[in-house]
Amino acid sequence: MSEFVHVAVDAMGGDNAPAEIVKGTVEALQSCPNLKVTLAGREDQVRAELKKFSYPEDRLTVLNCSEVIEMAEPPVDAIRTKKDSSIVKGLRLVKDGECDAFVTAGSTGAALAGGQLLVGRIKGIERPPLAPLLPTAGKPVLLIDCGANMDPRPTMLLQFAQMGSIYMRNMCGVANPRVGLVNVGTEEEKGNELAKEAHQLLKECPDINFVGNIEAREIPEGVVDVAVTDAFTGNAILKTYEGVAKVIMHELKDTLMSGIVTKIAALMIKPALKGMAKKFDASEYGGAPMLGLKGLVVKSHGNSKASEIRNSLKQCIDFKENNINELFRTEMKLEEAAAARRNAAKAKEQPAKAAEQA
Repeated sequence: MSEFVHVAVDAMGGDNAPAEIVKGTVEALQSCPNLKVTLAGREDQVRAELKKFSYPEDRLTVLNCSEVIEMAEPPVDAIRTKKDSSIVKGLRLVKDGECDAFVTAGSTGAALAGGQLLVGRIKGIERPPLAPLLPTAGKPVLLIDCGANMDPRPTMLLQFAQMGSIYMRNMCGVANPRVGLVNVGTEEEKGNELAKEAHQLLKECPDINFVGNIEAREIPEGVVDVAVTDAFTGNAILKTYEGVAKVIMHELKDTLMSGIVTKIAALMIKPALKGMAKKFDASEYGGAPMLGLKGLVVKSHGNSKASEIRNSLKQCIDFKENNINELFRTEMKLEEAAAARRNAAKAKEQPAKAAEQA
């Protein structure tokens, strides 16, 4: 058996906690013999749910937490004041090296703030992005960033592209991931200053397969494997994606159930419909990883069911077994890049100091 992967799970986070969180955790433990889990939450509630299942008790621990960070709370304040919350205690297990990863369906803001404040960034990573996989007409696309960095610098978008390429190559088996920069047009000169500067950096980077600017409407077509953007734009794309998918599925169901003929037709194509629904179900890919931290943090949807929690835990196993963080360090040459930035900053300071002395 391979080395165990130990994951901390926020049992109290999300709309369906703790029932669906516990159920998904048990399903993952049953199907993954190299998985260990620490469920962080109110112990009485967690154990009440666990009584409903049979599971390998030697690979599951319950960590009692007296507090819960609610969705509407200011993230940084909550992380600093609610030290006995399931999010803080779960993240601390990753920080202290007791767990390899942390999964939560709770407050996105608290997970992002806690990831940076408690777990910390890999040396050389400017800012960690949130990067979910989205279904497309072909293979899934990694949308990076979708919620962590609203006003990134061009160099951050370059790092997002590099991390996204490494992730897709090693986690999804895409040999030479196509990287696109989300913009208002495909022409090189389009967009704001961020887009123009980032385009040049991406174009000059030998480590990625940059195919140029893409428009948001091209993402569902699967024209790229990694879609790079700022968090504001990415989050708008993600929420629109989810909303349109929900409306289409609802309308399709209403149409098929509207009469005798359509109901018969629906029955005949039911297997194909199930396959299509599964292909476009984002929960099949797990949660959104926060890339570039010293340990993995995965943010699942707030309305996550057991299947998404199960898949998020499997995602953590793949991340550890593929040694993704070490690949970030080596393939992105993070230490060399950090040294180059420090030298550039010093070079800028010297003329300013000389001018002051004069």
